[in-house]
Amino acid sequence: MHSETTVDIRGPLDRIVQLGADVERWPEILPHYRWVTLLDGEGDRKVVEMAALRGRIPLRWRAVQEIDRSGPTPVITYHHIWGPTRGMDVAWTFAESPWGWRVAIGHEFRPPWPLVGDLVADRVIGPHFIEYVAALTLRTIKEIVEREAAAGATPS
Repeated sequence: MHSETTVDIRGPLDRIVQLGADVERWPEILPHYRWVTLLDGEGDRKVVEMAALRGRIPLRWRAVQEIDRSGPTPVITYHHIWGPTRGMDVAWTFAESPWGWRVAIGHEFRPPWPLVGDLVADRVIGPHFIEYVAALTLRTIKEIVEREAAAGATPS
């Protein structure tokens, strides 16, 4: 399964990256996240347990988050190490657009389940869970950044 969810955000790249990288604060700013627990690491490499809701359905997984700041724009990656999406790779990328910054969350997932893995990932997990959570995450971060930019707010 390959999917990509994108949104254009009018606001400073540093703030967009800050909100995308600060996963421990996601439950405070993203209403669909129940908790994020730091299990190990700090800074640009962390191991976290994350829990979100897809409607009323609880979701939970563990991932390694790494931030690569070596290029012209950062890349935030997650490698899922536990839960139903174990083995999934996620990348947040940022590119200038005529409307500000195009933020994309790409997912690559090939479940190791014999016979039905790709079918379940392509027809159920991807469109009904992964893409839903990614779109809601980006939409909410867009609202925060654009509201702050319009108000000339200084983020905390």
